[in-house]
Amino acid sequence: MEYLDFELPIKELEDQLDKCFIIGQESNVDVSNTCKQIEKKLEETKKKIYKNLTAWQRVQLSRHPNRPYTMDHIKALCGDTFLELFGDRGFKDDKAMVGGLGKIEGQSFMIIGQQKGFNTKTRQFRNFGMANPEGYRKALRLMKMAEKFGIPVITLIDTPGAYPGLEAEERGQGEAIARNIIEMCRLKVPIICVIVGEGASGGALGIGVGDRVLMMENTWYSVISPESCSSILWKSWEHKEAAAEALKLTSTDMKKQKLVDEIIPEPLGGAHYDRETTFKTVEKYIMKAYKELKDLSTSELVAQRMDKYSKMGEFKE
Repeated sequence: MEYLDFELPIKELEDQLDKCFIIGQESNVDVSNTCKQIEKKLEETKKKIYKNLTAWQRVQLSRHPNRPYTMDHIKALCGDTFLELFGDRGFKDDKAMVGGLGKIEGQSFMIIGQQKGFNTKTRQFRNFGMANPEGYRKALRLMKMAEKFGIPVITLIDTPGAYPGLEAEERGQGEAIARNIIEMCRLKVPIICVIVGEGASGGALGIGVGDRVLMMENTWYSVISPESCSSILWKSWEHKEAAAEALKLTSTDMKKQKLVDEIIPEPLGGAHYDRETTFKTVEKYIMKAYKELKDLSTSELVAQRMDKYSKMGEFKE
């Protein structure tokens, strides 16, 4: 297990607990009471830390190297039923954007999401989860295919942003994202979006328009990352914590602003502490959302979606 800077008190107590068990095994000394005391203190420390997380600490948890990525969720949700589909039929296949058909509880879904790598080689292969225009065009192709056959769509969002390179701009990055947004607004099948990690800028919005937008507890969703915001306002990354607070990017802030529909709770310590529970919870919330949408007519579905996004940004003084 890797630990973040604010988790070091937990690491120290877990190390003490391991040493206590080893002493008990290697000697005749009864250490059961000492172990119980350490376990109690460990539980109290975890609750104290994780129940009072700052916005920046939640950003750090969303990027935790042990956190489940999109393909981990897909494998847990669909098992062996997932069939990955490739290519945008225009340029090439973008490895940062994955998509395909899979079944959850016997219901077929078109599942699309950004995939990050888990080591240096796979991060380069997946371009760190930053999709090029062909990735968004692949996503749109799969969504239109789902619409053709009446299959609901699930999108899993986890990206630090769309790829900002020169070649991406030359191939129409902005147009590809804008096209996806307008097409998702009027897609004639249910769309369920789940933010499973980072939800940054237009890169997230390119697959983020849905009838239900669900956000995992320790994730963030914002027009800009805290580091980039800090570098623009203060010409330095040193103020990223203040930027994170000001951006109101946490799941609680997003729900309060009515920009997401529901928050998916995570195990104490984050999704990586108990993956099985996390996957079951995500599945429960997805199926709950689907059951709310499946009986709506096409016209009701599109009208409700358009109305939902039209109301965003309205304020009364």
